[in-house]
Amino acid sequence: QATRVGVAVVDTFIWQSLASVAIPGFTINRLCAASLALLGALTRWPLPLRRWTTTALGLSAIPLIITPIDRTVDFLMDSSLRKLYGAPGQPPAP
Repeated sequence: QATRVGVAVVDTFIWQSLASVAIPGFTINRLCAASLALLGALTRWPLPLRRWTTTALGLSAIPLIITPIDRTVDFLMDSSLRKLYGAPGQPPAP
């Protein structure tokens, strides 16, 4: 019983770390960097306006990136780590 709880805790921690922190943070950071560079090249807007626009773009991207990231992390974990210990609720692989 304790092993199953431990596996569920580790699985949840890894999934949350990837799907809620690392991948969205990296994705939004790169989107913001690209949009700031693009706005700098294509507009004559002052820097504060470009930065606020970049922030708005990054925040507005969040609802669009959630589902693809969640599904990708599920696939990656199902294809790798979960094969070692089985998905929560399933027995470990022999």
